[in-house]
Amino acid sequence: MKIVLLRPKPDPETIGLRHVMICEPLELEYVGAVLEKDHHVVLYDMILEKMSIDEIVYKELPDMVCMTGYISHVNILMDYSKRIKKINDKILTVVGGVHAEVVPEDFEEGSFDYIISANPLDYVVSIANGNVFSRIIRDEKRRSFQYPHPARHLVDRYKKDYYYMFHNPCSLIKTSYGCPYNCSFCFCKAITDGKYFTRPMDDVIEELKTIDDEEIYIVDDDFLYDEKRLAMFCDSVEKLGIRKKYLVYGRADFIAENPEMMKRLKGVGLRAVIVGLESYSDEDLDSYNKNSQINASIACIELLNALDIECYGTFIIGLDWKKSDFDSLRLFIVKTGIQFVNLQPLTPMPGTDLYERTNKNWIVGVDDFAKWDMAHLVLSPVHLSIRRYYFEIVKLYYQVTLRPSMVHRALKKYPFKENLKLTIGANRVMWQYVKRIIKGRP
Repeated sequence: MKIVLLRPKPDPETIGLRHVMICEPLELEYVGAVLEKDHHVVLYDMILEKMSIDEIVYKELPDMVCMTGYISHVNILMDYSKRIKKINDKILTVVGGVHAEVVPEDFEEGSFDYIISANPLDYVVSIANGNVFSRIIRDEKRRSFQYPHPARHLVDRYKKDYYYMFHNPCSLIKTSYGCPYNCSFCFCKAITDGKYFTRPMDDVIEELKTIDDEEIYIVDDDFLYDEKRLAMFCDSVEKLGIRKKYLVYGRADFIAENPEMMKRLKGVGLRAVIVGLESYSDEDLDSYNKNSQINASIACIELLNALDIECYGTFIIGLDWKKSDFDSLRLFIVKTGIQFVNLQPLTPMPGTDLYERTNKNWIVGVDDFAKWDMAHLVLSPVHLSIRRYYFEIVKLYYQVTLRPSMVHRALKKYPFKENLKLTIGANRVMWQYVKRIIKGRP
């Protein structure tokens, strides 16, 4: 069977981070790995691809097309499926991905033969082998990781264009699924029904040995969780002499409470941590069920700064924020010395606890999927107009990123070309906000 795998290009309305990062489509590389033993597989990354969907279908003449995406891609994926079926309605069309696993009904209006909401790697193989299922495939989700390593060669022609900010070029690896915590806004636990499970560390190391890139982005929802497992990781890379630089996700409280482990991780190549700091306020952290306090955030940042590990701080901008809250967050960021920040309006994502308890007076329709990107307002701010809320986000971003000390630090640490590329990309993201300030609507 000839099978085409598709990674969608975001809708122009989506405010996305594609201007500062384009990472390899790891989920489709796994799909390719389980299919290519018995089938001919090709992968198209529509973020980078020059051909249209129609041109790809006419060129490849596939028997099956598999695609994946997030909530913001729903309309794009449904359009792909309809265009494919218009060319040849005999082509099997299959959609999966994290949103299909949590809210598969959102894809029902598309021309999909199958919508996979559980165990996608198992079912995509069964479909390719001729088995027939109900249109929405539901099942109890598996809790083990027993799959071949991702078929990275499927994206060789795009490889030079994959990067994450200053991590360039950059490869992805996943060592666990789910999240062991219970933050009310988090979509991660909805994907795995609240379960958390890990890969055997020896399998992780075997995969790591096959990756040529020096920069490695470990895309676990929380890599910094189990101290014993992290020690196994360090033992293995030290013993084998693996020399890489790592970007990972981690919680502030773990980092603050485990300075010796952080020092050891720094020694084996930890370069940067994406930390869900969320707020400058204990009250906000409590409302998000974060089970962490501002003191831990401050200690975390101080430790990372002392170890020269970059902190990429992510913050949630509350819907009840006033101008004074933006000012307080600015002071917190400046005082603690965070250089890189991601500012996101509070977004109750479908499948989360926050979504269930939110008064659903949306200002963005639930089917206006392109704007459910965790960057648009989907509910009205309480104290500020939409225009003023977006203005405060843009102002805060430039206030903290254009500090002379931070600009000097970036220029000293990273090549001018990389600084220029990131600056242009960040300005493109901010321009999307500026357009909404001008319009005064989401």
